[in-house]
Amino acid sequence: MLSSSARLLRLLSLLAARPSWTCAELAGRMAVTDRTVRRDIAKLRDLGYTVDSDAGPWGGYRLRAGTRVPPLILDDEEALAVAVGLRGAALGGALGGDQAALSALLKLRQVLPPRIAERLGEWDDALVRLPWPEEPQLRPGVLLELAAACRRGERARLSYRDGQGRHTVRDVDPYRLVHTGRRWYFVARDVARGWRTFRADRVERLRPTGHPVEITDPPDPAEFVSRNTANGPYPLSATIRLPLAQADALRVVPATVGTHRADGPNATIVEIGGPDADGLARYLLGLGTPLRVLAPDSVREALVRRARELAHDNEEHARSVGAARNSGGPPPE
Repeated sequence: MLSSSARLLRLLSLLAARPSWTCAELAGRMAVTDRTVRRDIAKLRDLGYTVDSDAGPWGGYRLRAGTRVPPLILDDEEALAVAVGLRGAALGGALGGDQAALSALLKLRQVLPPRIAERLGEWDDALVRLPWPEEPQLRPGVLLELAAACRRGERARLSYRDGQGRHTVRDVDPYRLVHTGRRWYFVARDVARGWRTFRADRVERLRPTGHPVEITDPPDPAEFVSRNTANGPYPLSATIRLPLAQADALRVVPATVGTHRADGPNATIVEIGGPDADGLARYLLGLGTPLRVLAPDSVREALVRRARELAHDNEEHARSVGAARNSGGPPPE
């Protein structure tokens, strides 16, 4: 049984995690009675937290935006500094926990006083990030917009620009944000086309429609993004077996390049997409690790052919070097 203070902190965390909770939902998450929830809500109000409620069996509780920062005691400058630091961590991955930093920033921003929220918005407008080569540039504030849409549980209208520069507008049911280490992806159910991944840097606008939705059949977001980014754009896919544990295989073939599944404790099956059999063979040779091509035959044959050509070229070079040494001449280039 949680102590009274620990229970209040847990309740406060739940209220900050999404826009609204029913009394029964809060009671279920905290393993207490409805009466205890109502009593704890009253205690939070006594402590100065503004918790709004709607009457009736379908009513709910919500933490009003603009409530002072809970449960820390921060002045205005400290709150702004924390928000700016979390935003930098979310965008840059400096802490290695981008998703956690983004989630914390979203919770903090929901309860910032309006004057501080406005200053953070001004900072977003003035910010210019110099990306690494080939790193996509995100529109300021887009990650918070997408994260908020995933939490709201309502349909949104997405304005999007694809890889060919074509603009589309579609209705989507937001679900999750996924960071691959290099890019952010927005996973949502396209009302007309089913589950899709969208690059966050190509999102132009996302507007809530006010239409609530309940997602009952979501994919695993990390696996879904990995599969779509690794194999989706390519006409050919190869299945290989690496004699490595899955954690080691992910260091050889990143999740953005292939999809992985364990084949026992010391082997991993990886699916990799590529433009053609020869291109896949070149990539596999460059991995510098033992592997077996399980399918298709065209990739296996291309790999064998290239390996033989490489071996033949090195044998020829070795013979030339040996002949030059025997004759006393300079070695071949």
